[in-house]
Amino acid sequence: MSVLEKFSLKDQIGVVTGGAGLLGRYHAKALLDAGCKVVIVDIDDDKITESSKFFHDKKGVFHKKVDITNESELIASIGNIQSEIGVPSILINNAAIDAKVDSSNKSVNNKLEAFDLERWNKEIDVGLTGAFLCSKHFGTLMAKNKRGVILNISSDLGLIAPNQNIYKNVGNAKSDFVKPVTYSVIKHGIIGLTKYLSTYWIEEGVRCNALAPGGIANNQSDEFIKNIKELIPMKRMAEVDEYQAAVIFLCSNASSYMNGSILTIDGGRTTW
Repeated sequence: MSVLEKFSLKDQIGVVTGGAGLLGRYHAKALLDAGCKVVIVDIDDDKITESSKFFHDKKGVFHKKVDITNESELIASIGNIQSEIGVPSILINNAAIDAKVDSSNKSVNNKLEAFDLERWNKEIDVGLTGAFLCSKHFGTLMAKNKRGVILNISSDLGLIAPNQNIYKNVGNAKSDFVKPVTYSVIKHGIIGLTKYLSTYWIEEGVRCNALAPGGIANNQSDEFIKNIKELIPMKRMAEVDEYQAAVIFLCSNASSYMNGSILTIDGGRTTW
């Protein structure tokens, strides 16, 4: 097998949770471009509609509306995926709730002193419990088939704390906007889950790694871009397609000896 052939995902089936969102769609597209059939799992009807339009001319893409925090619903959906499409050999745990600085609701207070327990539970459920449940059930299936890759999407903020100064007086956000505590806890927790999973099913041929991406340029305000680029040696945020090659690498035989690792792609932010 040549080096380039190791990047092929031909005849495989991949599942991307939160796959109808902006970054999730590009993760799914990467798998598709490498020859994989892709199941996009999401709970948001509007995002599923947008994703269906994004992939309207592509074959091998399937959309499933699933609440990944509901274990019985998840189990039923896995059964449907197996019967309708086939047995998945790739899982990308991408689903998360991420408060955006420029689109934040002014009535929502992200500050730790006022952070609501109900909101904490909901966001932990989606970003961390959902990843656990998907890993539990898809991973069990992969282990039975002696083949599989789990890729967890963490963040540069799974390695460092958010610098809250970059959000001050930015765009439409309140001057006291902060990155919520849940995001940091979830993305750090995803790394812990990755290390646990990387050893749990390795004898059954299931590897697990994590990708820690930096922020994506997505029409943020000039003030925010100016603030954040000062924290990044490359002086810019990522383009939305700059993680695709890494996704193919991590999900393919090109990374066959990589297990329990965190691949950080953040323009150098976490080196400072």
